[in-house]
Amino acid sequence: MNYRTLGRTGFSVSEIAHGLWGMSGWSGSDDQQSLAALQLAVDLGCNFFDSAWAYGEGKSDSLLGQILSRNPGQRLYAASKIPPLNDKWPASPKDKYREVFPAQHVFKYAQCIREKLSLRTIDLLQFHVWDDRWAEEPEFRSTVEKLKADGLIHFFDLSLNRWEPENDLKAIHTGLVDVVQVIYNIFDQSPEDQLFPVCRRLNIGVIARVPLDEGSLGGKMTRATRFPRNDWRSRYFGKANLEKTMARVDELQKLLPEGMSLPEMALRFILSNPDVSATIIGMRKPEHVQQNVGVSDAGKLGVALLATLKKHRWDRKPKPWSD
Repeated sequence: MNYRTLGRTGFSVSEIAHGLWGMSGWSGSDDQQSLAALQLAVDLGCNFFDSAWAYGEGKSDSLLGQILSRNPGQRLYAASKIPPLNDKWPASPKDKYREVFPAQHVFKYAQCIREKLSLRTIDLLQFHVWDDRWAEEPEFRSTVEKLKADGLIHFFDLSLNRWEPENDLKAIHTGLVDVVQVIYNIFDQSPEDQLFPVCRRLNIGVIARVPLDEGSLGGKMTRATRFPRNDWRSRYFGKANLEKTMARVDELQKLLPEGMSLPEMALRFILSNPDVSATIIGMRKPEHVQQNVGVSDAGKLGVALLATLKKHRWDRKPKPWSD
């Protein structure tokens, strides 16, 4: 496993980070299997874990807390997220800050998350949605400053809405934001335009999420793939998106070097960008951990392949099915 510095936090984090959403937000999850996968990740050098209160109403935070407690001698970094009070995903320009992240709500969930993680101080706390019109709200500043001053958190992060990487540039310039989490993968390359250069200049850590486009770049999906109705992927890979996505995946399959899988190429594409501090990938099962953690040691992709993959950029705008 290779490690990178998470911007101005100074944290040395594994470039492959373990995402916990699938352990309580997707169908087919099993707690004991999830715990086994988390422990194997620790054993193989993963030290950065991304959770959220919304992942099972604290369930993923609780699973992560168990792993932190079982490994007291290792420095493991825990990130989690405050859910929006109005329960709207993603944030809308029509939403008022006080309707989404009022101080009382933020501090309530910061305490809840801290208890589930069994930590005195949360390493990285995030707002789970964001609209940049809120950046100048006095309550935003006072809340983040108090979270840090009271020792509830070490650093603060924004998790950006899907396909809106510029919707945080004002917030970054307030000085309150230490890290950003954004969708970045072979298809979704737009963070390279404005977000990454600003983060590089201001030493803001970058967490790339959705490296496999919610599964399409995992190499197992087909046009016949269907998810249970209670699994949110049934919307994301519904009629409006599945065929378009698989047509693009077919083109990527043709580019695979001998001996390289599609998910390996997808992960190495992200890790080839030095602006990225870590990429989060969901690993519900031990075999997922075995498959993905080792990609860190494979290194960057070749210059020619990277240049070709740049041509597969797919600029999209948020849709109801993509939320």
